[in-house]
Amino acid sequence: MEHISKAQVKWIRSLKQKKVRDENHVFVAEGSRCIEELRRYFPLKLLVTPDNATQSEIEQMSSQRTPQGMIGVFFRDRLPSAEQSVCSSDDFSAKDSLILVLDSIQDPGNLGTIIRTCDWYGVKQIVCSAETADCFNPKVVQATMGALGRVKIVYTDLPEYLHQVREKGGHVVGTLLDGEDLYHSQENLHHSPLFIVMGNEGNGISDAVRQELCAGIRIPSYPREKQAPDVVESLNVSIATAIILSECRRN
Repeated sequence: MEHISKAQVKWIRSLKQKKVRDENHVFVAEGSRCIEELRRYFPLKLLVTPDNATQSEIEQMSSQRTPQGMIGVFFRDRLPSAEQSVCSSDDFSAKDSLILVLDSIQDPGNLGTIIRTCDWYGVKQIVCSAETADCFNPKVVQATMGALGRVKIVYTDLPEYLHQVREKGGHVVGTLLDGEDLYHSQENLHHSPLFIVMGNEGNGISDAVRQELCAGIRIPSYPREKQAPDVVESLNVSIATAIILSECRRN
């Protein structure tokens, strides 16, 4: 195997930047397990291993504190580019009865975990606001552990998209601190298609998106109504997503 060149090392390092990934239509994954899983869905452009790179070179190219010794660069033409700004409600198949909507999720680790959780619960489509983290960010890719190849992700203008959804009979439910108790509002989960909106880690669902909701729900803490002073204000968004998707599937 031919040794990787200095130019290739520099190029892979540059792929940590979203602009460069977008220009080249590629993304990076690390670790044998993640790479082998992604090879089932994306064409592999370049593979770096200890056979064609030194440990020092791998460390330079890696986005991880402890490199796993294998780096893969994949073509990403299979998914819409992250800079795509408009999608239509027609883009989603009627057979997809449950669709997750993300309003400005910022943390790459949260987004990656959410994608992996959607894969577990059979949610095949995620609609993101333009402000949501890039699904091809290396930290997102690692957190998905290959689920990126099985979940379709689109970035769009959420208020416009959800307005179209409602006009076509879709039921849009958002997670709100003042929403109805998740376990006492089961009727909100008995619609098809059902769109579940998760909001930003710090600010929740934006006002513009909130105007397009059919209903709001919340995950109660325990004791349910009278919280103790030391109860956390809210759950991590990826954990909250898992709880809500589990309840949706149970219903």
